[in-house]
Amino acid sequence: MIEQGNKSPALTMATTGGETIDLANPGSKLVLYFYPKDDTSGCTREAQDFTALADEFAASDTRVVGVSRDSAKSHDKFIAKYDLKVPLAVDEGALSEAFGTWVEKSMYGRKYMGMERATFLLDADGTVLRAWRKVKVPNHATEVLKAAQGS
Repeated sequence: MIEQGNKSPALTMATTGGETIDLANPGSKLVLYFYPKDDTSGCTREAQDFTALADEFAASDTRVVGVSRDSAKSHDKFIAKYDLKVPLAVDEGALSEAFGTWVEKSMYGRKYMGMERATFLLDADGTVLRAWRKVKVPNHATEVLKAAQGS
């Protein structure tokens, strides 16, 4: 499981914006926020909150990318429906496994595997500056922005 101070794994990811990002050396600060599912209430709110702060993140030389196991087609619909300004990345498993966000969950006594809502702030060299686990959506994007501005 990746924590603060660790180096990001040597993985690359493609975003809906057509960018390929090398996580071991992203070149600028990078926020990776892992979320369970496109177009669900909490995930929509989180994406909208990061979108509302997109210009402030950019002014802090920080890119923001949302990550889930949804398909590229699902991401495209989600972005269009809510006019999202942050790119999304499709995780086929390697990202969530490496960051320890693919976890066992439980609902109504039934256990299943799913995405834990978590956020990581990486430095330009891929070092994890901050890690937020079991994220609660309200005010989270603002907290991440403050961390990015202070790093």
